[in-house]
Amino acid sequence: MADISPIDMQKALKGANYPASRDDLVALAKQNGAENDLIEKLSSSGAEQFDGPNDVQKAVFDED
Repeated sequence: MADISPIDMQKALKGANYPASRDDLVALAKQNGAENDLIEKLSSSGAEQFDGPNDVQKAVFDED
């Protein structure tokens, strides 16, 4: 799996309004042309809703 950078995540979620559901962020990432690795990590995160970009970052980068 390719490394996902925080910059890639920011680009993928450009225009997100928080709080946001996981499904809404996955759809936005796809619309913004995000890499499949990032979409998969976001899709498989345990959180149903994110209060802000920091929550997304924790879910994507802090998973084992």
